[in-house]
Amino acid sequence: MPTELDGHTDHISQQFNNELNEIKTHLMEMGGLVEQQVENAVQAIIDADSGKADEVLESDHTINSMEISIDEECARILARRQPAASDLRLVISVTKAITDLERIGDEATKVAHQAIALAEDGAAPKGYVEIRHIGEQVSKMVHDSLDAFARLDVDQALTVVKADKRVDAEYATAMRALVTFMMEDPRSISRVLNVMWSLRSLERIGDHSRNIAQYVIYLVKGKDVRHTGLTEMVERFKSD
Repeated sequence: MPTELDGHTDHISQQFNNELNEIKTHLMEMGGLVEQQVENAVQAIIDADSGKADEVLESDHTINSMEISIDEECARILARRQPAASDLRLVISVTKAITDLERIGDEATKVAHQAIALAEDGAAPKGYVEIRHIGEQVSKMVHDSLDAFARLDVDQALTVVKADKRVDAEYATAMRALVTFMMEDPRSISRVLNVMWSLRSLERIGDHSRNIAQYVIYLVKGKDVRHTGLTEMVERFKSD
């Protein structure tokens, strides 16, 4: 009789076990690169470091290639093994998570482009404090969502979902303040728009991290919570 191991079935076929473990491992490898991308992008814009921004842009090709490779691995498992129950949820969750990771990478490259533009402009505009603060929060969300996936930790996944609510609120506050600042000083419009686009990308990174956290809940609990409110999620799935 098969037994549960690390969230999926321990099969008689060791090769099947290896395939399932490999897609999780490759997901984490991709996640590690994306996490570094986000950190470098935030640092590039704060330090006006075009070199670090270029590193982010160069790594985007690697992220895209990894998404395609892992997706192909998952497709082969579906075709050859026809997994069911928790195994099927694992494969589905990995395919969805790599899509969100690739999109996080895309948003990091957008921040890197804004960093280059601001570095060329030379002036430090209003909004760097907000970029630093929101950037630190979403970087942690990326890390925590991947850690929750690796450990199948529903409580940590819920923590990421909660963090996304805070980021959304801070983003809205920052955008209002920046609009006011532009109205008061029209000469700042170009620079502040760069900051606003960067903040928008960071907010989107938080959204994609939340998505990955929700896949953890789906994987562990078998429930799709993408359209479930935070309060209901916590009440249903938080450990006592």
